[in-house]
Amino acid sequence: MHTPKVALLGMILESNRFARPAREEDFRSLTWMAGEELLEEARSETPALAAEFAAFVRAMDATGPWQPVPCTLAASHPAGPVEREVFEKISDSAIAQLTEAGPVDAVYICNHGAMVAEHFHDPDGELMERVRSRVGQEPIIVSTLDLHANISPKMADACDLIVGYRTNPHVDMIERGEEAAFSLRRCLASGRRPKTALQKPPIVPASVTLLSAEAPYGELINFGQQRQAELGSAIINVSVFGNFVFSDTPDNGLSVVVTAREDQKLADDLALEIAQRAWNQRESFSRALTSVQQATAIALGPGKLPVIFSDAGDNPGGGGSGRTTELLAALKESGADRVLYGSFFDPDLAHEAHAVGVGASFTARFNRSAGAEVWEKWDMPFDASAKVLALHDGNVVGERGMTKGRRLHLGPCAALDLGGVRVVVISDRTQTADPVFFHMLGLDVDSAKCVVVKSRGHFRAGFAKWFAPDQVFEIDTAGLTSPVLERWPFEFLPRPSFPLDPDTNWESADQS
Repeated sequence: MHTPKVALLGMILESNRFARPAREEDFRSLTWMAGEELLEEARSETPALAAEFAAFVRAMDATGPWQPVPCTLAASHPAGPVEREVFEKISDSAIAQLTEAGPVDAVYICNHGAMVAEHFHDPDGELMERVRSRVGQEPIIVSTLDLHANISPKMADACDLIVGYRTNPHVDMIERGEEAAFSLRRCLASGRRPKTALQKPPIVPASVTLLSAEAPYGELINFGQQRQAELGSAIINVSVFGNFVFSDTPDNGLSVVVTAREDQKLADDLALEIAQRAWNQRESFSRALTSVQQATAIALGPGKLPVIFSDAGDNPGGGGSGRTTELLAALKESGADRVLYGSFFDPDLAHEAHAVGVGASFTARFNRSAGAEVWEKWDMPFDASAKVLALHDGNVVGERGMTKGRRLHLGPCAALDLGGVRVVVISDRTQTADPVFFHMLGLDVDSAKCVVVKSRGHFRAGFAKWFAPDQVFEIDTAGLTSPVLERWPFEFLPRPSFPLDPDTNWESADQS
């Protein structure tokens, strides 16, 4: 029996066109592994790399003999376009490793799918095309992608199977990694090459409208899974990608990718059916936000139920700086009490808190480096009298939601009491989607009247234990991830597209 030889690689970055470029240190600080080190980390009890990558390796281990060829996996927190030199370095490394490995039966590519480079609109597709060129037409190429991926024809052409997340907040990465491995096993066993179809109705929604538990997006995902079940084994995968609008590329927009076992027309017809359903629901891809003034009134109000606020304009998970002070200042100045605020990215402030020690009082200067490492005009300095409540080295394991069971390295962290508002300060720019950000510092979510998180949507899974949907408010704050699309100087989005262009027509729908 032939033992399949499978190469493993990936480059994970969600690019916000308006954020600062992603540098080599951004990848080095999160994931940059190769060879046996990469394989060992994937097989560890609490891997610090992408959960779907680890799940793919474990699923392949569990389903029979195989010969893994671990190349390079690099991942950065969301940022701007990747620097040209960095992209080429990672790509060259992976291609050189593929060359050295010799012929392979398959390649697994673990990417995000919404990467932009200084010299490419579509570096995900470019990397996939380079891999295809290197290994030839015979090997099966399988890729897992975030559901915020911007799917290009180049990506669909280079890969035999694209498996997208189905949940937002993202909690199904392990299942998707396993699915990719199981599907690859079946393709290799059958000797048949899958058939892929791509449909892109002209809808470019903001991320706040892409929750998988709600219509319209969740209904589309569920409909796709229903149709796949009805068609049985003829369909291998249905993925509906919502796009990441801040990438601002010609490939942005909602994408439907259907992979059939061997019937191209079946894949084409189903992809069009789902895309037309999305088009018919396009008016639902809009969402009202809560103003900062309304948010302070809610925080001060007599409501019995606690609430959680999303600082929607400053989500580090979408390229935000993690340093805007608009909502923090408003809550402090309003006199709000029993507020937990997490998490402010400010290594200077965290280090000062560690220097003065627990119990010390000092003037906390948020964004003291404004004008130096400040990312954008919204990262305004803010001073407040503070007491150091707790300190931590930031090495923790996620408790709930998308980071459950994953090792996190947040750097020196501190809990500061500003008087009514308790702020978590971290040294690694990442979104607060997990209660461990508070719990590691002894802050009790149960006792808070109001929790504020710099996260756009993934916090919903991490904090679902405490906050039902009607206790969640998305606040209309300024920043690099403001979901009010009319505020942004988009240059490369496909136009016309709904909702930016309300009178958009779609020829495929009109002719159906």
